[in-house]
Amino acid sequence: MQKLIIEARVNELAPRDPNPHVPFLPEEIAADAEACWREGASILHYHGRSAEGAPDNGREHNLQTNRLIRQACPILIHPSLGYVANDASAEERFAAIEAAMADPATAPDFAPMDVGSVNVDWWDPAAKRYTTTDLIYKNSTATLMHFASRIRHHRLIPYLVSWNVSFTRQIDAFLQMGVIDEPAYVCFCLTDGINLSGHPGTEAGLDAHLMFLPSGRRFVWTVVNYKGNLLNLAEKIIRAGGHISIGTGDYPYEELGCPTNAELIARVVELAQKLGREPATVDEARAMLTPQPQPVA
Repeated sequence: MQKLIIEARVNELAPRDPNPHVPFLPEEIAADAEACWREGASILHYHGRSAEGAPDNGREHNLQTNRLIRQACPILIHPSLGYVANDASAEERFAAIEAAMADPATAPDFAPMDVGSVNVDWWDPAAKRYTTTDLIYKNSTATLMHFASRIRHHRLIPYLVSWNVSFTRQIDAFLQMGVIDEPAYVCFCLTDGINLSGHPGTEAGLDAHLMFLPSGRRFVWTVVNYKGNLLNLAEKIIRAGGHISIGTGDYPYEELGCPTNAELIARVVELAQKLGREPATVDEARAMLTPQPQPVA
């Protein structure tokens, strides 16, 4: 079985209440990157944030963050393209990646593609009502085709996020078209708590994803539980040959005393080693995930 690729998802759009360890600024993100790498993570995913925690996906923020991460450690960098209600053009949404690729000191290793669109309104389980009603994570097929083209141009690794089975079917269509190459690195985005947008963070929710992975294709898959405790599924994922994407950006882990991201990575490593899987190094993860261009017929 492959070694375990562990991705630290350090901040997303999470507040610092209840977990005060969520990093916002580039210096904080870089410090978390190094700490997580030292514990066994090989990938770092972050969202640009202001000092107050507001989203900041501007070029300068990303350039500074990537540069500081590169100076701190060799961890693979997976930035964000933004999140909700993306009405900007595909070119505008990818602009921060384009700017970062101009210099090896700021270039990321991945670019994300959430391969479909989904409603991402916030649900209040106690009140049994939505607190928002118009949040859409919009990713048209034309936009995704542009992302795929630029990802291939820059020789980045496409990070293919699947919120539900329809996303996985579109990933397969892109593979059939030759728009993306194998092995396809797919992140199954489970959701819990205040987000109902993905499959639930249960064994059945994950199994539903796995049932629809197309046969005859080479996939490497990892799992997120956005707004839920991924550790509840970690043993199943590790035993099944999947990989782990975890962090305080997705869930505060109050039941564990609000740990740091590095402490979460250490927990995953400890469990994986008990189950006979060592964490992948940065070089090992890169080798497992780098796509191989398909031969021209």
